Amino acid sequence: MPSRSLTRPHSLADQAADEIRRRIVSGEFELGQALSETAIAAVLGVSKTPVREALLRLKTEGLVDIQPQRGTFVFRISAVEVRKLSEFRQVLEVAALRLAMRRDAAALGRVLERIVRDMRAAIASGDAARYREQDGHFHQCIIDRCANHHLIRAHAMIAFRVQALRNRLSSNPALNAASLEQHRMLAQLIGSGSEARAVTLLRKHIAKTRDDYANTVRTRARAGSLRGGLVDVTQDA
Repeated sequence: MPSRSLTRPHSLADQAADEIRRRIVSGEFELGQALSETAIAAVLGVSKTPVREALLRLKTEGLVDIQPQRGTFVFRISAVEVRKLSEFRQVLEVAALRLAMRRDAAALGRVLERIVRDMRAAIASGDAARYREQDGHFHQCIIDRCANHHLIRAHAMIAFRVQALRNRLSSNPALNAASLEQHRMLAQLIGSGSEARAVTLLRKHIAKTRDDYANTVRTRARAGSLRGGLVDVTQDA
């Protein structure tokens, strides 16, 4: 991986965590990949101490798995865990949506419609990475505007894992087109104050995302081209 020396205005551990997190979420580090403290420290131009501290922080975010006597690995996920993660995500996002709409549905709708325009432009230019970034921004706006710090903190526990999956498993143009339409409809319903219909569509959208992830994993596994540490793809319990 290319060198990227860190500067010192902020904690080196903070900077190391930010950089390692970015590489995990973007897909530069594959799911299940072993992470060497020595190699990362050399690339970032720091000692192993801030890297070790950074990895401990990323463990609390669910992005790395530290195994005694074995090493540190980027998180791995199964179809079962994708389902459980989606269930938790749905609970949080539906609650956030209800709160945000009751505070100012029209304002939230306007913000989301602007994001949808950016998503449409990303698809038109073939920029899948930009599309997924805006997809995450769309959902984060709903969370942020609920104005409940407990809910926001709970969502932060899974936000990076969800975005990491978006960046790896949802590059299919057909899936992006369907996703865009659901986001467009959701922004419209929110802006018009149709809470019940918006909640129903959000639940449907998250369930579809869950199914798309699972189907993509299974398809890649059957084709023998599965990469990135996705495991236990046939389990349904």
